[in-house]
Amino acid sequence: MPDTAELSNPLREGIRLRRTPDPCAMVIFGASGDLTERKLIPALFYLSRERMLPAGFSVIGCARTPSTHEEFRREMTDAVKKFLHLTTESDAFVDGFGKGLHYIADDFSDPKAYEQVRAILERLDQERGTAGNRLFYLATPPSFFPVIVKHLGAVGLAKPKVAGKTWTRIVIEKPFGRSLESAGELNRAVTSVFDENQIYRIDHYLGKETVQNLLVFRFANGIFEPFWNRRYIDHVQIAVAEELGVESRGAYYEEAGLLRDMIQNHVLQLLSLVAMEPPATFEGTAVRDEKAKVLRALRPIPLGRVQDFTVRGQYAEGYVGGGKVPAYRTEPKVSPASNTETYAAFKFFIDNWRWADVPFYLRSGKRLPRRVSEISIQFRRVPHLLFRGADGIEPNILSIRIQPNEGISLKFCAKLPGTTMQIRPVEMEFRYGESFGAVPPTAYETLLLDCMLGDATLFNRDDAVELSWELVDPILDRWKQDGAKGLAFYAAGSWGPAEADAFIERDGREWQRL
Repeated sequence: MPDTAELSNPLREGIRLRRTPDPCAMVIFGASGDLTERKLIPALFYLSRERMLPAGFSVIGCARTPSTHEEFRREMTDAVKKFLHLTTESDAFVDGFGKGLHYIADDFSDPKAYEQVRAILERLDQERGTAGNRLFYLATPPSFFPVIVKHLGAVGLAKPKVAGKTWTRIVIEKPFGRSLESAGELNRAVTSVFDENQIYRIDHYLGKETVQNLLVFRFANGIFEPFWNRRYIDHVQIAVAEELGVESRGAYYEEAGLLRDMIQNHVLQLLSLVAMEPPATFEGTAVRDEKAKVLRALRPIPLGRVQDFTVRGQYAEGYVGGGKVPAYRTEPKVSPASNTETYAAFKFFIDNWRWADVPFYLRSGKRLPRRVSEISIQFRRVPHLLFRGADGIEPNILSIRIQPNEGISLKFCAKLPGTTMQIRPVEMEFRYGESFGAVPPTAYETLLLDCMLGDATLFNRDDAVELSWELVDPILDRWKQDGAKGLAFYAAGSWGPAEADAFIERDGREWQRL
């Protein structure tokens, strides 16, 4: 029976209303990596602590690093304590969670290792009651995805152990391809072994509490959806800013760049949630159908006009957080003559009845003043201004803050107290921390639980992945052809290049302050 303090936590109460997943075991390929230590195992422990995992839940870690069951348990126990900031009072519970962790040294290309995985899974079915349900998580570099998938199929682990009574699912981390061609090849490789309904392409942005709340905000309230269209909305801005530079990820970033790393997946997914039509039901197929329709309706940018609809930039040296930071070209494993973009801004149009002629401005960058992700919907100005001569009249703006300080605010105009007509913008705000008195679960906690429950609503489908690459590929091709031409530089610690400001100001608009 929960105590009074537990019952007073609305977030915890809401989570407890969800059903517990079926008994299952999870296999993490790439278990010695940073993602497992920082995100996956702490998220699983959180779910276990909140009684949201089934009894006997077990994890098998697979990686190339030599280790033992006991060593893996100690390392993951330390990771849980470190990244969840637990006190020593939680030692007993953490140790109990650790008993469900196992480890196999696997170079991912050795068929014998997968036989080992199968043997341990079958033993766990008997010893811990995992009931033949399996969740495979690919936390490896993308080059290993097809290899792992092929071997899982070869040893009979890709299909449910008992058809119709047990389940098998696979989670694939981004990047899902680096072009339309490679994404198509990867889709074909994975779907040759697993069915599409078994595949969960994870994008942690979609698991953030405020992103999910966007759907509730739109479709559970009667006052907003009637105005969610071209008649009332002037334009939409989506911004994802990062304070950090590339640091140790120079080699990866030289191959990826910001467009592949952020825009193709995270930002376009946010756009599809803002612009989608109401689904018939709140379930995976219906929601993902509507998101895919948005991506199909996005107007492609012609190869000859890429410069009219995009800006790309790269950070020079500057100051962030009071300290001097180096230019991108001097970061480790980065070419001194690199033309890779670390900042990008775009203007897209959606060719449908709801959004015709409404511009969607997207921007993202590294080494900006602070880490923040926000969606801003700016409404049209009033058609006739009654208060002539009054200053301070600004358009209404609805801001949805994804991180940090998750929440929603609405800016509107109000009269200042006094005998003269002075108008100033004011804000109504909702913040998760203040309203619910608790920190919301992390994205990985939400998404891992959804995987076990078989809810694919917040995961990418194969058609959405390929549609986003169709939009991005021509831009990448043009930037590659242009080389250094059109690459704008900005000081680290600024909000991007001056060219990006001029880009939106040409339309008589300006970037929202973050």
